[in-house]
Amino acid sequence: MASSILRKKDIATAMEMAAMDQYRLRRELKAMDLFFLVIGITIGGGIFVLPGVMAAEHAGPGVTISFLIGAVVAIFTGLCYVEFASMVPVAGSAYTYSYIALGEIFAWIIGWDVLLEFTLVCSAVAVGWSGYIVELLKDMGLSLPPAFTTDIAHGGIVNLPAVFILLVVAYIIYGGISLTGKVNDAIGIIKLLTVVFFIIVALPFVKPVNWQPFLPFGWQGVMTAAALGFFAYGGFDAVTTAAEETRNPNRDIPLGLILGLVVVASLYVLVSLVLTGVIPYTKLDTPAPVAFALSYLGKRWGGSLVAAGAICGLFTVMMGAMLGGSRILFALSRDGLLPPVFSRVHATRRTPYVATLIVLTVAVLTGGFLSLGELVELVNIGMLTAYLLTSISILVMRLRYPEIERPFRVPAVWLVAPVATLGVVALTFSLPGATLVRFAIWFIVGMLIYFGYGIRHSKLANRENN
Repeated sequence: MASSILRKKDIATAMEMAAMDQYRLRRELKAMDLFFLVIGITIGGGIFVLPGVMAAEHAGPGVTISFLIGAVVAIFTGLCYVEFASMVPVAGSAYTYSYIALGEIFAWIIGWDVLLEFTLVCSAVAVGWSGYIVELLKDMGLSLPPAFTTDIAHGGIVNLPAVFILLVVAYIIYGGISLTGKVNDAIGIIKLLTVVFFIIVALPFVKPVNWQPFLPFGWQGVMTAAALGFFAYGGFDAVTTAAEETRNPNRDIPLGLILGLVVVASLYVLVSLVLTGVIPYTKLDTPAPVAFALSYLGKRWGGSLVAAGAICGLFTVMMGAMLGGSRILFALSRDGLLPPVFSRVHATRRTPYVATLIVLTVAVLTGGFLSLGELVELVNIGMLTAYLLTSISILVMRLRYPEIERPFRVPAVWLVAPVATLGVVALTFSLPGATLVRFAIWFIVGMLIYFGYGIRHSKLANRENN
């Protein structure tokens, strides 16, 4: 049993399976596409939705420090992802890396967790998108029935705007990686301009008195906010899930991912600093804090403009998350750990269309009926687990296989990877206790599936037996 669950996939096998015609994906993405994929999936809920709640309930103006802590963990973890992606440029991201470094059981755990992460990112951001569209329509004099714009926990029946936008996103992802990349690039530019617009317009109204006290909830509050706000950096690993669809992964993935994370971190810090500087943190408990800030300053036109930009921005987050989720499900199925139907590739579009439809279905069910808070907490712990094992795996690979060619090497790896690991652990245990319980249930379900199906149908097991 121990030898079965710890069997490892070698790099040659991973590359060979990716090259098989029935699993072949189309290579269309370039470095700039990957940069905008990072921008697209990270700049959204984290900057347009979460800073207000983080400041009002947990960190006050210290939310800026929370974002800085998240940035260090994200960038250090990102470096580990880049080294792996340069060695093994195939779909699967942390799942594939763990399969090679740690063994099948760890790969399954990480794949199962990342699947949860990406699917619920779709759901959580769809809820945030719904909040912005409802507010924008309200400003235009159109009010939608609350029963069809809120979840059951808040007295509604179903969040129809959230369901609608998820269907639109799935249609684009289904259409192919080229269409996905073009839409993401265009909306990514709009999103960056929206964030810069807010900073320029609001900066002159900053009052340093609003930053006092800077840490009203103490350092525990800062860490809790950092754990919850790590959602803002989540999903950057979608870049590595698209490795098989990148023209030159050894060059383009490092460039696109790291540059994207640095830009994102800088914007998060600036926005949170300006946001808490123009409005007392106690007034920021709103699902649309950036638009609210401009309306608060009397620039309602600016608030509406930012809301429109946020609607576009949140759209690309859902695109990146659905792309990542479908590719993880595709990789799990291709390796035999889930039924083969999930790895079917469209004959002309060369996209894993069945996997996309499955991710869509689960996202619709959760986004239409669960609250934003519940979704974000589960997203974070799934994401953090993936980042933890990737940071550990990079050290394992350096020790066990020092001779493997690494087109990109993490600088000062024995500092960077341990800091990333410890940072992830600290953020995980800063999450609410109820989140750990829900995650434990998801973990148990995953183990039942693996021992009931995956361990017997694993392609790696079949290769060894033959």
